[in-house]
Amino acid sequence: MARKFFGTDGVRGTANQYPMTAEMALKLGAAVGRYFRNDGDNQHRVVIGKDTRLSGYMFESALTAGLTSTGMNVLLLGPVPTPAVGLLTTSMRADLGVMISASHNPAIDNGIKFFGPDGFKLSDDAELEIERLVLEGVEAAQPQNIGRAKRIDDGRFRYIERVKSALPSSLPFKGIKVVVDCANGAAYRAAPEALWEMGAEVIEIGTSPNGTNINENCGSTHTQTASEAVVAHGADVGIALDGDADRVMIIDENGKVADGDQVMALLADRWAQTGRLKGGALVATVMSNLGLERFMQSKGLRLERTSVGDRYVVERMRKGGFNLGGEQSGHIVMTDYATTGDGLLAGLQFLAAMVETGKPASDLSQSFETVPQLLKNVRYGTGQAPLEAASVKAAIADAEVRLNGQGRLLIRKSGTEPLIRVMAECEDSGLLTDVVDGIIAEVQASV
Repeated sequence: MARKFFGTDGVRGTANQYPMTAEMALKLGAAVGRYFRNDGDNQHRVVIGKDTRLSGYMFESALTAGLTSTGMNVLLLGPVPTPAVGLLTTSMRADLGVMISASHNPAIDNGIKFFGPDGFKLSDDAELEIERLVLEGVEAAQPQNIGRAKRIDDGRFRYIERVKSALPSSLPFKGIKVVVDCANGAAYRAAPEALWEMGAEVIEIGTSPNGTNINENCGSTHTQTASEAVVAHGADVGIALDGDADRVMIIDENGKVADGDQVMALLADRWAQTGRLKGGALVATVMSNLGLERFMQSKGLRLERTSVGDRYVVERMRKGGFNLGGEQSGHIVMTDYATTGDGLLAGLQFLAAMVETGKPASDLSQSFETVPQLLKNVRYGTGQAPLEAASVKAAIADAEVRLNGQGRLLIRKSGTEPLIRVMAECEDSGLLTDVVDGIIAEVQASV
């Protein structure tokens, strides 16, 4: 059965428009509360974190009302990175974790992500059951069983200590000048504090959230700002996070950007050399560059591919017993330390590699030569189905014939935005541009 309002990463959309309305958040809170508090006991608890979007206040209140109405006790963390919610769900013995964030999306959007008691994102089956409860409605708790809500003031500090503990306390970052771009998002305090506590000289940007500037010309999706800052300040490295800090892009001392594929390549190689890479494999999605796959093969390692979405990466990692995975977009998942992508943790691992090898960021951030890859998006409206158009299907079929044996083509709907994503890889850059632009033109004509 297809999910109605859950996407690849929770529920997401424009704030105050279906499905991201206060009414839906109230219903979601009640439904997920009933799903996890199914025995009538009043000891169940949920932790709720959020990023810095203005609409976060509205959704935090609505979710709290829905959850407490079914008897769940709510612990409010305030602005914290998404991985902090996964961590604190387990460390605070909660039954459920909730993150209010639209990640890398603009400020007008928002989203709701759910974590189970093990700190991992919910399965498709769990989300389907929660959808059923939303649509059918749930019975409220008796008056004497209504839940309580309480603010937790030290969630950020607990998270900082956790990411620091992933590295040896003897590993010095003293003398390293780091630009950290927090995208005016959830890590605007945690990331600079963690880096400073570990001894780095920290240059902060994107640390002045006002509710409407999250991801605006900053962060992992707009790396030019951080790149320019690295060069201007003569920094050794830059760490660019997204709005909820589960993604990262690394910037070398020359301002060149390394995406998630390059970071994963570095970590996989280093971990394999020290016997830390479980299963001899890295888990990534179908979007990861062919160059990463060739690099892994050259090291005698495997690349396991999944559908797009970091939770599908995590599911494959858990099933196969792997401990490193992620996405080209910058989600880096290290299950030895975290239950979801953690941009700050990945950034610290990169700094550790710089210290341990004595090499500059530029020597570590480009492990393989990428195969030319082109990704373009087309936004579509409600009720439209551009991939069903005959002209679009014909353009895709023609592109597949032209790329046969020379490259690969991937076309999909985004699970987090109303976008059609057209991606191709090919050594022939002219052919690459031609086939992608041809499909894009037909998709645009159909919307």
